[in-house]
Amino acid sequence: MHRTLKLVLSATAAAIAAAAAFTAHAQQPPLKVGLMLPYTGTFAALGNAIENGFRLHVAEQGGKLGGREIQFFKVDDESDPSKATDNVNKLIKRDAVDVIVGTVHSGVALAMARAAKESNTLLIVPNAGADAITGAQCAPNIFRSSFSNWQPGYATGVVAAGKGYKRAMTITWNYAAGNETVKGFTEAFEKGGGKVIKDLSLPFPNVEFQALLTEIAAQKPDVVFAFFAGGGAVKFVKDYDAAGLKKTIPLVGSGFLTDGTLEAQGASAQGLITALHYADNIETPRNESFRKAYALAYKANADVYAVQGYDAAQMLNAGLIAVKGDFSKRDALQLAMQKTIVGSPRGKFAISTSRNPVQDFYIREAKGHYNVVTGVAVKQLADPGRGCKS
Repeated sequence: MHRTLKLVLSATAAAIAAAAAFTAHAQQPPLKVGLMLPYTGTFAALGNAIENGFRLHVAEQGGKLGGREIQFFKVDDESDPSKATDNVNKLIKRDAVDVIVGTVHSGVALAMARAAKESNTLLIVPNAGADAITGAQCAPNIFRSSFSNWQPGYATGVVAAGKGYKRAMTITWNYAAGNETVKGFTEAFEKGGGKVIKDLSLPFPNVEFQALLTEIAAQKPDVVFAFFAGGGAVKFVKDYDAAGLKKTIPLVGSGFLTDGTLEAQGASAQGLITALHYADNIETPRNESFRKAYALAYKANADVYAVQGYDAAQMLNAGLIAVKGDFSKRDALQLAMQKTIVGSPRGKFAISTSRNPVQDFYIREAKGHYNVVTGVAVKQLADPGRGCKS
């Protein structure tokens, strides 16, 4: 064959192959993302903020992640662990989603993690801190964009011990998030020279606090550590103040006590000290641009839940970019997600080997409608990932 003709044919074949590859990439179907979040009940506002944050990052990427259009499917998990397996299977089996993003309630998330592990569905947890998710139940397809329950509890324990308090009481709902957060607090507080003299709890989502507040008043500890969130946090902080305890026994908490709740808590929350991996006034261009974009999009102030939803989308985007949108390359996608450094509004964070954020925890004081940073409780705090073997 004439050499020129060979070159022409070779070039034509290469062009056809490249065009086919481009067309295949361009014609990839939308990536199916299932949002399993609380849209009713105590945690409804949290679920909405997480979804808003996730959608904001997708919008900033032109409606795509890693070049893939996104198709959303939604399930209200009602913060009900008894319905969790049926609800998550609506997304896995009925809707055949590629990725699940959820949830808030740790008991629900544990059931989601089991289902994701069994079906090898990619799961990104944008809030629920159940330690086992990145501990004993960890798996290469399960990531968290938020925290482990141990982390904010431990950070608050460091703060309380640092203030010189010696005798503490704790109060929370009797479920995974509350119990594990209290364990983190106790570990740090007692390591710092203090002693937890009593743990108080009530069933989730019960908000009848009076008998427990009476016990706190009788015991007269140096400090009380509380873990509540959403509507329960609003009532607890108001009741604590109404009982006259705010003036006599300092109250500290995991940051969820005052995050997204300050306006409803009003004067009762003012001056409360909490520790969390985010605060409203982190003075970085990244946080300021995020808060401005969120306010414009949703006519509301961003909170930690919005940040965690936003970063869940950032983590997925990093994985998809690494595989050029080819979701079938799951091992490479998941490895890229684990190795990414997330440029979060909370500050940059890495992902641990158990796929949980390694992040700064801030000391915050409630001032007006904002949780204002007054220092750093612990730099780059990593969850120990106890029991994780994969």
